[in-house]
Amino acid sequence: MQQQLSVITLGIADLVRSRRFYCEGFGWAPVFENEEIVFYQMNGFILGTWLETSLAADMKRPALARPGAFAMAHNVSARDEVAPLIERLLGFGGRLLKAPVEPPHGGYAGYVADPDDHAWEIAWNPAWPISAEGYVTFGL
Repeated sequence: MQQQLSVITLGIADLVRSRRFYCEGFGWAPVFENEEIVFYQMNGFILGTWLETSLAADMKRPALARPGAFAMAHNVSARDEVAPLIERLLGFGGRLLKAPVEPPHGGYAGYVADPDDHAWEIAWNPAWPISAEGYVTFGL
C-alpha cells in the first residue's frame, strides 16, 4: 500500500476566526469554502478546517476531543524565517506555546496554537531540505 496522506481535517469553532489565522497568518489561499468548511491545497494533500459540530455529525460522534496529543509542523527554508512567522501568526489569532529555541538535535523551532488550540511547530531544520514545491525530505 502506498504511504500517503490525503486530507487532514481540523475541527474548529469559528470559521471566520480560523480562516483569518490560516489565510492572513500563514498566507494560504483556500481552494474551496462554504459556510462550514475551508479547504487549502497543500503540497500533496488537502488541509480542511471544518466546524466542530459538522465534523462530529459527519463522523457520527457525540463530541470531539480537544486537540493536544499531536502537533503539525510548518518547516521554513531558513532559520531567520522562524521568529517572524511565529510573530505573524500571533498577530492573526495564534497563541504562543513555546518561543523558538535551538533544540539539541539542531535547527530552530517554536510552537504556536491556532485559534482552536491546534499546535503548529514552526521549524527550520538544516538537515531536512525543502523542494521548490514545498516538500520536506527526511534527512540526517
